[in-house]
Amino acid sequence: MTSSIFSTVGIIGYSRYPQAIHTYNILYRWLYNKGITVIIEHHAASLLNMQKSVVGDLNYIGNYADLAIVIGGDGNMLRAANILAQYDIKVIGINRGTLGFLTDLDPNSALMELSEVLSGHFVNEKRFLLDVTVQRCSNVTRLGSAINEVILHTNTIRRMIEFELYIDNNFVFSQRSDGLIISTPTGSTAYALSAGGPILSPMVDAIILVSICPHTLSSRPVVINSESIIRLKFSKVTSELKIGCDNQIPIFIGKEEEIFIQRSNYYLDLIHPNNYNYFKTLNIKLGWSKNISETEK
Repeated sequence: MTSSIFSTVGIIGYSRYPQAIHTYNILYRWLYNKGITVIIEHHAASLLNMQKSVVGDLNYIGNYADLAIVIGGDGNMLRAANILAQYDIKVIGINRGTLGFLTDLDPNSALMELSEVLSGHFVNEKRFLLDVTVQRCSNVTRLGSAINEVILHTNTIRRMIEFELYIDNNFVFSQRSDGLIISTPTGSTAYALSAGGPILSPMVDAIILVSICPHTLSSRPVVINSESIIRLKFSKVTSELKIGCDNQIPIFIGKEEEIFIQRSNYYLDLIHPNNYNYFKTLNIKLGWSKNISETEK
């Protein structure tokens, strides 16, 4: 039995791939043998068939665990983050997906790195979320939150959207485009990057605005203060116009509705091993070249 600063750990996953199931199983037994109370998310528990294990949903894990380990790709982390950010819980990820910007632990060395984490040796990051609300007349409804990005778009490729953008009640521009991406620094390596946006370090307090296929050559990505309030107005609303948060089901926008996006009061309390280096991660994941000193060896 090994001492740990975390008394209760949640295991979160949503994959039926044999490699992921193998990781669930090994991690559960490793934590259990250390005397740590383990809560397994429903989906992972159904695949493991373990008797007498504590099972719960993300809200249960958020309430009763002090560390959550997400197994899978960044999609699994996004799914978990929107709920776990509402609780006082630290989150770390084991990558069983593809890129793995958020789930950064290598499955082959995860237990060794987690040993250090359990002992209290880790890097702590606070990743902010974006909240989305819709206003019609005086009625305001919360639509959801995003750790990566909020996306304005339609169902149809090449279907132009006409909208006006305001920042802190100041008119910025009116535009015809295929859509708009409003991204956090965390999401700067996701859809916003594919659309030509800049990469922001997670520690930068800013929001990125990237137009999708704008109908003007002068349109460029814009970086604004994270405390700004973004407002979207629509001169024409089609039946296909919608807005979505991360990989959640998008919401259709109705006539006379305005969209407001602003920084959430919640944070994802994301942690990494002590040897974590954000720029090294970018180098590996994006296939950037080696530095000169390594090349000359």
